[in-house]
Amino acid sequence: MRFFNHISFSTPESVELEFVLAGIGNRTLALVIDYHILGAILVGFWILWYFFAMGLFSVLSQSGGDYSDAPLWLLAISLLINFAIYNGYFVFFETVWRGQTPGKRITKIRVVQDDGRPIGLPQAALRSILRLVDDFLFIGLFCILLGKREKRIGDWAAGTIVVQDSRSDPNAAIVISDVATELAATLPETTDFAQLLPDDYAIIREYLQRRQRMEVKARSELSLKLARQLRSLILMETIPPNLTSDQFLEAVYLAYQQQSTSADIRSPLNREN
Repeated sequence: MRFFNHISFSTPESVELEFVLAGIGNRTLALVIDYHILGAILVGFWILWYFFAMGLFSVLSQSGGDYSDAPLWLLAISLLINFAIYNGYFVFFETVWRGQTPGKRITKIRVVQDDGRPIGLPQAALRSILRLVDDFLFIGLFCILLGKREKRIGDWAAGTIVVQDSRSDPNAAIVISDVATELAATLPETTDFAQLLPDDYAIIREYLQRRQRMEVKARSELSLKLARQLRSLILMETIPPNLTSDQFLEAVYLAYQQQSTSADIRSPLNREN
């Protein structure tokens, strides 16, 4: 069994990201937690369904009609609802929580696409539908143990992979240097700052939040690469001398943040006028 198996992704922005595969232990624990929660939900459903069916039978028996097929119809409907709850649990949470279920959140693992992007409804639905196949005779378990990328059948079909959740804390403070603060005040007027999109801002923020936990060489290479791409994107001719790539990224991050805040403040005023 492999421990701490690493895998690298190249994002659409040509940024190299490294993740650690979740491993069979974390995935099993997450599934056990999810099955306990799901089991409690299904038990609650069947209790409610029992009282509903008894009430319905009572009403039908008093009507005097022939409803001998009603139990079979109710059983068929209840099984369909049971199947929908079973699959809907995983589809709902993995879509809303960007690749996590309650079990995955507790064990700090996450499902992502093969290129590192968050999964959506199609991937979550396909993984959930094929879960029954993976659970049958522990087929998924053997696929995870024997596969290099630790994928079950649902992962291969959906183009997903399960990794340890290394996302940075969204509330983590980003330290902005004085030099970056001064540059941020002039960037919107001296560059084509409108070319900067929310996705670009998200990448800068992610790097600035995670940089302290990166190796020096990897941090330097990624910082320089991002700085070059952003400089070209906003059509900035020259970067002030003695300004590091990190400080430049801090300035772009701060300028975008301030510009977005100003737009949010102006927006209600514009609607009132």
